[in-house]
Amino acid sequence: MKSVSSEQSHWVELVNVAATQLGSLVGRKQAEVALRIAEENYHDIVENAIEGIFQSTPDGRYKSANPALARIYGYDSPEDLLESIEDIGRQVYVDSNRHQQYIAELSANNEVKGFESLVYRKNGEVIWISENTRAVRDAQGTLLYYEGTISEITERILIQEALKFQQEETEKLLLNILPASIAKRLQQGERVIAERFEEVSVLFADLVGFTEFCSRKTPEELVNVLNIIFSHFDELAQQHGLEKIKTIGDAYMVVGGLPTPRTDHAEAIAQMALDMQAELESVNRHINETFEIRIGINTGPVVAGVIGLAKFIYDLWGDTVNTASRMESNGIPGEIQVTDATYERLKEQFFFEKRSHILIKGKGEMTTYLLKGRIRYL
Repeated sequence: MKSVSSEQSHWVELVNVAATQLGSLVGRKQAEVALRIAEENYHDIVENAIEGIFQSTPDGRYKSANPALARIYGYDSPEDLLESIEDIGRQVYVDSNRHQQYIAELSANNEVKGFESLVYRKNGEVIWISENTRAVRDAQGTLLYYEGTISEITERILIQEALKFQQEETEKLLLNILPASIAKRLQQGERVIAERFEEVSVLFADLVGFTEFCSRKTPEELVNVLNIIFSHFDELAQQHGLEKIKTIGDAYMVVGGLPTPRTDHAEAIAQMALDMQAELESVNRHINETFEIRIGINTGPVVAGVIGLAKFIYDLWGDTVNTASRMESNGIPGEIQVTDATYERLKEQFFFEKRSHILIKGKGEMTTYLLKGRIRYL
């Protein structure tokens, strides 16, 4: 009886061992199948990816690439790419220094994200790419290779550049028609810009003889001469720190003391007026004409602001503006007529000639003065 039991135990043990080995074998087979399926899935993902996927060596060659990367760079196949590119920094990057920056960032951080560069395609065409890359190292920290993804971003870059150009052109346009500080406020979202300035000096100027000039010149000649004269006046306004408001036909309007207040606004406007006379004499000699300029100046409070939606205009309103305009229209060709308010602020610095009382529309009789020049102290 004991012999039979011993034999049965032996067989049971053999069966257990066999079952264990069989289970292990089945497990290995299942693991191998799972691994093979995973590898096939990974291969399918790499092969069908929209982004370029690569591995590259530390010495600057691609060791593997997927079809998407070959398409991005314009090669017929991954094999064509691997055979053709022997030096990534020299053959791929338009600026080899950019590749050096890429490697330096990888060395410092072991990865780069969104690294944008200008690169060559196989046919020499230039495109923009964005790279996400990591450095792969062994257990001892030795660099084995780089791996990552590449996306073409040429369209996005072109859109960004177009938007940037459009923004710059818009800013230039605003600066051409508005004071810099006002343009900035509009760009920051302000919709209603209106301010009162307690004391500024306003100048109106008109070209005398321009109507007769128009009758004997072509439109092109007319505009060309106006552009020459007003461009010189614009330079003077900038030189004296004054704000050109507008031109209306052959009339020119400029103001001192806004949008940035200044205490010497009347002095700056007076000097501008004298310089305008001298500048016009110079232009007359150059174009062989005999234009005269009639200038009016007034000092006082104004309201300034931006009007318009499709077309912005920075303009001034108030009695000070109207009176300055009357000083010009009731002035003498070749002279600079100023109000008593302006005279009082400048009489210690400039020569004046007092006029008789003159009748000004909407104001009645006014005492005015003709600005003759600046006092030069020894």
